[in-house]
Amino acid sequence: MTARDDRGRNGTERIREAAYELFTRHGVRAVGVDTVVEHAGAAKMTLYRNFASKEELILDFLRRREEIWTESWLQATTRSRTELPGGRLLAIFDLFDEWFGRDDFEGCSFLTTMIEVHDPRDPVHQASVHHLARIRAYLRELAAAAGIDDPDTFARQWHILMKGSIMAAHEGDRGAARAAREVGRTMLVAHGVAVE
Repeated sequence: MTARDDRGRNGTERIREAAYELFTRHGVRAVGVDTVVEHAGAAKMTLYRNFASKEELILDFLRRREEIWTESWLQATTRSRTELPGGRLLAIFDLFDEWFGRDDFEGCSFLTTMIEVHDPRDPVHQASVHHLARIRAYLRELAAAAGIDDPDTFARQWHILMKGSIMAAHEGDRGAARAAREVGRTMLVAHGVAVE
């Protein structure tokens, strides 16, 4: 999920777009501010006028990733595919199947960043954990709407299934989403949830 389109964008927006693209593709550790500035075609002063540090730029990237990936893609698309909460849960893996099959599959930036910045006291690590928790909150909302007795536990389990399928896709298993969907369907049936 890229957000790049430089037409009519000022230097600050080009920096945000460049950071989004580069951090998504290469991770936050491997990409320096000089690379972001060069990719953006902007002045380094423009970056530091808007972001006091690379850390602030990464935090902005994570917020933007939540807007683009979590809200505009994952949540909006699953909501548009069906009215059934159980169907929306399964639709996540339908989306993942499409995503995993793309040549530009990039994986989960929240997971990657959390692993790269593994100190739990680091604000970047904490932000990654927070954004992952927001995904779980959406899953909890769907589980509760589906009538599942313990939506918190179910959301945790479903999220583990999602993250596992993403990591399997990184390993090269492009059928991981379909396998995860089968497991998810079994979970929903066990809870008596209508999916279709």
